[in-house]
Amino acid sequence: MRAISNQRALRGNAVVKAVISRAVSSLITSPGLRQARRAAADLRRRMSGARAVVHYFHQDADPYSRLAAQALPQLADRYDIRIEAHRVSPPAPGAAPDPERLAAWAARDACRLAVAHGFDPEAPADDILEAFQASTDLAAGDALLERLGHYQGGMFHFDGEWFWGLDRLHYLERRLRASNLAREGAETALVAPPRDVMLAPAPPPRRTPVLHMFPSFRSPYTYIALPRAQALAQHYGAELRIRFVLPMVMRGLPVPRAKSRYITLDTKREAERLDMPFGRIVDPVGLGVERGLAVLHHAIPAGRGCDFALSFLQGAFAEGIDATTDAGLGRMVENAGLSTEIMTTALADESWRDVAEANRQEMLAAGLWGVPSFRVDDGEAVWGQDRLWAVEEDLRVAAAGEIT
Repeated sequence: MRAISNQRALRGNAVVKAVISRAVSSLITSPGLRQARRAAADLRRRMSGARAVVHYFHQDADPYSRLAAQALPQLADRYDIRIEAHRVSPPAPGAAPDPERLAAWAARDACRLAVAHGFDPEAPADDILEAFQASTDLAAGDALLERLGHYQGGMFHFDGEWFWGLDRLHYLERRLRASNLAREGAETALVAPPRDVMLAPAPPPRRTPVLHMFPSFRSPYTYIALPRAQALAQHYGAELRIRFVLPMVMRGLPVPRAKSRYITLDTKREAERLDMPFGRIVDPVGLGVERGLAVLHHAIPAGRGCDFALSFLQGAFAEGIDATTDAGLGRMVENAGLSTEIMTTALADESWRDVAEANRQEMLAAGLWGVPSFRVDDGEAVWGQDRLWAVEEDLRVAAAGEIT
C-alpha cells in the first residue's frame, strides 16, 4: 500500500510540475508581456528625456565580438543612441563547455559569417572600442553583464533585451526603429540582414548527398531547425539522417539559468519569424527525453523518424505535452502517424542508448559538441540553426556532384 501511495504522490507531483511549467513558460514568452515591457521602457525614456543607451559587451579573444564591434560605427550613424562598450572576460566553463572545440569552431565559423555579411574577420577592434570609450576594467564589465542577466561577450543589450552578435543584430535594429530612434535620412538597409534557407532554383541533382542532423530532444533550437532541414533535403534531393544524441545536461554539461532563459526567449522570436508555435513548454529532460529517444530509434527504420521528432519537439515546446506520461507520449506518437504498438515495443528496448553514444562520438570527432549540428556527406560539420544557410551552400555543391 505504501509503494502504491508513493507512486501516486510522484505522479501527482509530476502533474503539478507540468502545469506550473506550462504557465510560467507561457508567461515568459508572452508577446503581450514583451510588448508591454517595451512600451513601458519607451515611456520612461520619453518622460525622463534620457537618451537611449545600447550596451555592447566585447570579449577580446572572441571572433564573434570582433565582427560585432565592426557594426558599432554604423549603428551610431543610423540611430539616435548612445553606445556604451564594455570589455568582459570569457564566459564561465558552465556557459561555454568544451572550450577547445568551441574556439576551433568559432574561428572558422566567424570567417564564413564575415564573408556572408561583407565584414573583415581579421579587423582589429581596439580602435573602434576606443572611439566608444570601452573600459579595460574587466571586473566592472563582468559585473554589469551579470547584473543585466547575461554570461558571454559579443552581446548587445537594449531596454532589457539581448541580441547576440551579427546573427541577432537585425532584431536590435528593428527594435530601435520601432522606438522611433532611426535618424532622419540614415541608411535604411540593415547592417547585418538575417541569413536563412533560400531554396533557390537549382538544376536536378546529379547525386544524392546525405544530410546528417545531430538533434537533441531538449533543444528548442532543434525544434525550429528540423522543418527547414527537411525542406533542404527535399529541395536538393538529399537523404536526411537523424543522428540523435542526449542533451548536454544529460551528458554532464551544465546549462546555467541565464543561458537557459536567453535560449528560450531567443527561440521565441526566431519561432515567430519562422511562423512556428512556441512557448507552452514542459521540459522533457531526463525520463521524457529517454522515452522519446527510445521511440525515435524505432520510428527511424519505420520511415517516420522526422515525423516523430517534430511531433515530440512541438509537443514539448509548443503544446505543453508531458512526455514522461504514457498519455503524453502517446499523443506525440499518434500525431506522428505511429501506432501505440511501436511505442510499447520501443519503451522496452534500451538499444537506443548505444546509438545515441555512437552519434555523440561522431559529432565530437567532427569537432562539435552541441546541437543542432549538421554535416553534408563527409564534409565539414556546421553547428546551429543559424547556419542552415551554410548547410544549404554545402548541399548545393554536393548535389551538383562537386567536392565539398
